[in-house]
Amino acid sequence: MDPGAFRNEPLTDFTRPAERAAMEAALATVASQLGHDYPMVIGGERLRGTTLTASTNPANPSQVVGRVPAGTAQDADRAIHTATQTFATWKQTTPEERSAVLFRAADTMRRQKHEFSAWMVYEVGKTWPEADADTAEAIDFLDFYARENLRYAAPPPLTPIPGERNRLVYLPLGAGVVIPPWNFPLAILTGMTAAAIVTGNTAVVKPSSDAPIIAAQLVALLESSGLPPGVVNFVTGEGAEVGEALVQHPLTRFVSFTGSKGVGLRVNEVASKPQPGQRWIKRVVAEMGGKDAIIVDREADLDAAAQGVVASAYGFQGQKCSACSRVIVDEAVHEAFVAKLKARTEALRVGAPTDPASDVGPVASERQMKKVLEYIEVGRSEGTLLTGGQRLAGRDGYFVAPTIFTGIDTRARLAQEEIFGPVLAVIKARDFDDALRIANDTEFGLTGAVYTKNADKIRKAEREFFVGNLYINRKCTGALVGGHPFGGFNMSGTDSKAGGRDYLLLFLQAQAISEKVTPQP
Repeated sequence: MDPGAFRNEPLTDFTRPAERAAMEAALATVASQLGHDYPMVIGGERLRGTTLTASTNPANPSQVVGRVPAGTAQDADRAIHTATQTFATWKQTTPEERSAVLFRAADTMRRQKHEFSAWMVYEVGKTWPEADADTAEAIDFLDFYARENLRYAAPPPLTPIPGERNRLVYLPLGAGVVIPPWNFPLAILTGMTAAAIVTGNTAVVKPSSDAPIIAAQLVALLESSGLPPGVVNFVTGEGAEVGEALVQHPLTRFVSFTGSKGVGLRVNEVASKPQPGQRWIKRVVAEMGGKDAIIVDREADLDAAAQGVVASAYGFQGQKCSACSRVIVDEAVHEAFVAKLKARTEALRVGAPTDPASDVGPVASERQMKKVLEYIEVGRSEGTLLTGGQRLAGRDGYFVAPTIFTGIDTRARLAQEEIFGPVLAVIKARDFDDALRIANDTEFGLTGAVYTKNADKIRKAEREFFVGNLYINRKCTGALVGGHPFGGFNMSGTDSKAGGRDYLLLFLQAQAISEKVTPQP
């Protein structure tokens, strides 16, 4: 297929009765499947283990979404050996064969879109629109990377050299490890896995302990789409045992990781140390955290800015690496903007994610809720609580009210540390230059946005706002595959640019082949 023919999967309009009914039916279907056990999968073999751990619904923690085995380092060793053995045959398949698997998976996911979304509603507490966007992005990754793989299969142009026939070919790396996060449990998992296998690599997928069931659904989809056994191996368990063993293993050729800064740095550290028998430098592709800022200039449309900040700060309860956790406001419009921000935030409807009327659901786990509440207590000592600031009473799930603190200093913990929850710090700036200084004053550099009508300030932000994804007069979340290649600077990771035309190169190595040509008489 022509790579230029790619189009993003449309988001679902749930105001349409037919779409609303389809989602309700999908929720009912998935509800009837909750509580099952899901095995590990190594080389096509199902391994059920002796100890199971439960994944539960954060909106209703007594409800078990599914159970998976507590894998061990021995399981990790077996999986990476299996992936290494399978690589010998998988790398010999044609790019067209590998892309065809992804195209088939994308078609199936389109047909079952609402069911995939429903699993995320139950397992991580995504609202209908957030789950739908996650599934749409997963479809995009499958489709886009399948097309990109065909583009890379074509020989790139080289400078002609008399008397030689020269070409450049891209080769897969080998057997690798995919460690996805829980916050985009389908989209990011699908993107990392699809990129690895479509380029001819094999993989061991170690899902987050907070979202293993949706990962099991993806593995089943790939199998049903014709992926041979052993190309993707599925191992569950704790990161400290299974993840560490996989990253450290001498047969691991690459590690594709998305998660927190702390874990990402640990992955990079462990992967960088050669093990006995290791024959390569492991390649680490890491997308880590963010402390993303939106600047609201004195020349901004304040209503549009308030809408964008609220969407960026509280979409999926602020549990996005791209979420706005700092809003930096020019002092000339600070009071007027904060009033609009407060009103929009308090209008958000917090409720069960199964309810289509809910704007905000629960945070993803009890551990995550405790972390957010601890930061709220920090905020009480660092600034002024404007709204929110508590766990919502009378609910069984992990619901935290959307929270705003004003008067936050640029060096305060709320201005520097990634919270990963529905907590927003408002920081006052003297002017636009001061706002840019504050925005850059963190160790992260993932996303950022600027609201202003002044073209000169926009150009200045483009030069000086140091983030991997900069947005002008729009929210700082919602990157689309193909249109917004995604990845950040500094401690936000290796700037992988997922969903972009450079991403597959991270899973390939280039071989130059030169042949002397004898002139014909």
